[in-house]
Amino acid sequence: MEAMSHNYSEDTIRTLDWHEHIRKRPGMYIGKLGDGTYPDDGIYVLLKEVMDNSIDEYMEGFGKKIEIIIADGCVSVRDYGRGVPLGKVIDVASKINTGAKYDSNVFKKSVGLNGVGIKAVNALSERFIIQAFREGQAKRVTFSRGLIVEDDSVVKSAEPNGTFVSFYPDKEVFEDFTYNFEFVERLLKNYTFLNTGLTINFNGKLFHSKDGLLDLLNENMTAPGLYPIIQIKAPDLEIAFTHGNQYGEEYYTFVNGQHTTQGGTHLIAFREAVAKTIRDFYNKNFDVADIRSGMIAAVAIKISEPIFESQTKTKLGSKDMTPDGGVSVRNYVMDVITQNLDNYLHKNPDVAEAMLKKILESEKERKAISGIQKLARERAKKVSLHNRKLRDCRVHYNSNDDRKLETSLFITEGDSASGSITKARDVNTQAVFSLRGKPLNTYGLTRRVVYENEEFNLLQAALDIEENLDNLRYNHVIIATDADVDGMHIRLLLISFFLQFFPELVKSDHLYILQTPLFRVRNKKKTIYCYSDEERQRAIKELGPKPEITRFKGLGEISPDEFKNFISKDMRLEPVSLKKTDAVKDLLDFYMGKNTPDRQNFIIDNLVIEQDLIELLD
Repeated sequence: MEAMSHNYSEDTIRTLDWHEHIRKRPGMYIGKLGDGTYPDDGIYVLLKEVMDNSIDEYMEGFGKKIEIIIADGCVSVRDYGRGVPLGKVIDVASKINTGAKYDSNVFKKSVGLNGVGIKAVNALSERFIIQAFREGQAKRVTFSRGLIVEDDSVVKSAEPNGTFVSFYPDKEVFEDFTYNFEFVERLLKNYTFLNTGLTINFNGKLFHSKDGLLDLLNENMTAPGLYPIIQIKAPDLEIAFTHGNQYGEEYYTFVNGQHTTQGGTHLIAFREAVAKTIRDFYNKNFDVADIRSGMIAAVAIKISEPIFESQTKTKLGSKDMTPDGGVSVRNYVMDVITQNLDNYLHKNPDVAEAMLKKILESEKERKAISGIQKLARERAKKVSLHNRKLRDCRVHYNSNDDRKLETSLFITEGDSASGSITKARDVNTQAVFSLRGKPLNTYGLTRRVVYENEEFNLLQAALDIEENLDNLRYNHVIIATDADVDGMHIRLLLISFFLQFFPELVKSDHLYILQTPLFRVRNKKKTIYCYSDEERQRAIKELGPKPEITRFKGLGEISPDEFKNFISKDMRLEPVSLKKTDAVKDLLDFYMGKNTPDRQNFIIDNLVIEQDLIELLD
C-alpha cells in the first residue's frame, strides 16, 4: 500500500469560527445561492430569516406592523415587538445556538428554532446592522461578514419597542444579485394571509389580510372555483379549499408561517382526511385521484418545535403536534376535517352537489382514458431504463441531496441543440430532454393526448408528475429553443401544454425559458455575449474599432465549450408566471384557439421585424 501523499497531523486539523463555516458552506444554511432569478434563491432566504423573527413576535402578541425597505440591494426590516434584550444584541446576531426560541415558554410555535438563521444573514452580509429598542433605551451593533466593526453603547431613545435589522448581501457570495420585487411581495403577502391583523409596509406599499387562507386562495386562483371556498378553522389549524376545472392539484402549505413548498406530513394528512370524509359523506368508494382532481387548497398548521427535512424548511417531517408525542399530526388533521367538512356539506347541499358533479366528471374522464393510460405507463416503464430522449442527471429534486434545488431539465428541439447542451451541462444537476421537432398543439384536447402522444408521455414520465408534483424530479423545467420564429412557436406550444395539463407546475415557479445570446462580440483580449441589439451596440463601443461579430442562428451552432457560459452560474432564465388576472382558459383561447380579429390585431400591433444584418457603428 502506498504511503499517503499528504501529511495528516495535528497541524492539519483546524476549527472554523462560526462565520467562517457559514461562509465556506452557505448551502448548509440557506440552500442554493443564486442571483435573485428564482424565488428560492439565497437573497430571499436572508430576508425571510430576518422576517421570521418579527413574525414570531407578532404571533406572541407583540407588534402589529412590520416595515421593510429594499433599495439598491440593501434590506431593512423594522418590527415593533418587544425588542431584543439589550445585553444580548451581540449574542443573538453572532453566537450559534443562541435564542429565546429554545425556551418553549417564550416562543411556543416558532419557525426559527435552530438558533442559526439571523447569524447566517450576518455572516453572509457585507454590512449587517442590528439595533434593539427596549423600554426607552437602544443598543446598536454593526458587523461585516460576521465580525463586529462597531459596538455602540446603550443610549436613551424615544423610539417604540422593537428591533431594526439592515443588511447588504455580500457580493463575494452573491454575485450580481437583484431582488425581484414580485417574489418579495408574494412572500410578504403570505405572511399577512397567515397572520390576519398584521400590516406589512414594503417600500410604501401596504399588505394586510382579513380572511386569511380564503384571501390566499382568491389571490392565487386564476379562475373562479366551482363552489364557494370551504374554510375550516380550529386551534393551530386552518384549511381552505375548492375545486376548479383545471387538471391536477394545487396546494399551498405552511407550518408556523413557513411556506413548505414541498409539503410534508400535514399535506399528506389533509389529502387523506379530505378523501376519507368525502367518501363517507357520499357513501361511495371514489378513487382518490377523482376526488382531488382540480382541487386547490391551502393548509396552515402550528406545531411545537417542528422538524423539517432540510435546513431550508421546505418539507415538514414532524409526525406529532408536540415534541413529547401526544396527538399526531395525522390524527389531529383527520379529526378536524372529518367533523367540520361533514357538517359543512350537510348544511350546504348546493356545494355538495357541485363537488359531486366535479368528482363524477373526473371519474368519467379517467375511465375513458384508462386503457391508453395503462399502455402508456407500460411503454414509459420499458424505456425508463434507456430513454433515448432523456439524458438524466445524478441528483433530483425529490431527493434529500444538498444540491436538489439546483436541479434542472432542459427541453430542447432537435439533436444538434441537445448535443451541445448535453456536452456542456453539469451531469450532477442538469438533465436534457430532446424533442423531435414541433410538439403537438394540445389546445382543445383532453388529457388523453398526454398518454397517446409518445413524446408527451415520456416527458411526463421524465418529470414524474402524472399524479401531482410530489415526486417532481427537477426544480427548474427549462424550455431551451432557438430564438427564431420556429423556436418561439415551440415555446408557445410547450407552455400551452403545461398550462393546460400541469398548471400547478407553472404556478409553483418551476417553468422557465432559457435566454441564449444572439451575438458574440470579441477582439483579441475580450469576448462579450449579447442578448439583444442594445447589448451588441454597447459591446461594440466597449471593444473599440472593428471587433469580430457573430450572429448565432440557433443553439446547435454554439459549441459545447461556449454553451457552458450560458447554462452555468451566468445562466439567464425568464420565468413563466401567472398573475391573478391571467385566466388560463382565456389565455389559451386567445393565443391557441381559432383565429380571431382580436388576435390578428394583437399580432399586427406587436409585430417585430428582425434584420439579419450586422451593422457596425460609425
